[in-house]
Amino acid sequence: MSAAIKKSIRVLENNRLEEGVYDLLLEAEDMAADAKPGQFISLYCRHEGRLLPRPISICEIDSKAGSIRLVYRVVGKGTQELSELKPQDVADCIGPLGNGFTLEEGKALIVGGGIGIPPLLELAKQLKCDKDIVLGYRDATFLNKDFERYGKVYISTEDGSTGIKGNVLDAIKANDLTADIIYACGPVPMLKGIKEYAMTKQIKAQLSLEERMACGIGACLACVCKSTEVDHHSNVHNKRVCKEGPVFYADEIIL
Repeated sequence: MSAAIKKSIRVLENNRLEEGVYDLLLEAEDMAADAKPGQFISLYCRHEGRLLPRPISICEIDSKAGSIRLVYRVVGKGTQELSELKPQDVADCIGPLGNGFTLEEGKALIVGGGIGIPPLLELAKQLKCDKDIVLGYRDATFLNKDFERYGKVYISTEDGSTGIKGNVLDAIKANDLTADIIYACGPVPMLKGIKEYAMTKQIKAQLSLEERMACGIGACLACVCKSTEVDHHSNVHNKRVCKEGPVFYADEIIL
């Protein structure tokens, strides 16, 4: 399916996981056939005052069942509206969009922080190599049991209620974790730390950026990030997160 074509899809489930975090399952056969780990879809709201779609990362892909799972946090009126969707409701969307993760050989370290955790679940599922998984939360955990099916999971929480007290880097260092490739998704401060750590250890890293988006298809330049090389589209040092990303190699971007 062309990423730029709006399509109506049916809601199968929409459940609350934790306070403000929801688990949305969509019947999306065409999308499930094409989607890759790290990509996202853009969901449209029904309210006439919310014209722009809400980009949400793909959490899981079931090509056999023809479904896509999204886990998202309610952060505004748009995502609040999405949280009110019921089974059998129909939602308009476009996708899958963006460039996802490149699956590489060698031992992997998967690192997720906050709502950057869901996009890594399908990656953990599809990577067949030896892997460690580090998940960072403020307090309440979610999806950690899902990840345990695919590798050893280490948890950090800011309040110390579960796992290591601190952040994902604290958990990585406390457990002396090493890898040939790091895959990470989370807030920019976390990604900055992961990039610096990877450079110090001379480990290749792929980073998935969380960025506010408008069109979601690369036309409006509202979600650019600084790049180390001149972008062929805009002829300046930036890249479009929705189009060239959201996943970049660490040496491609400046955080």
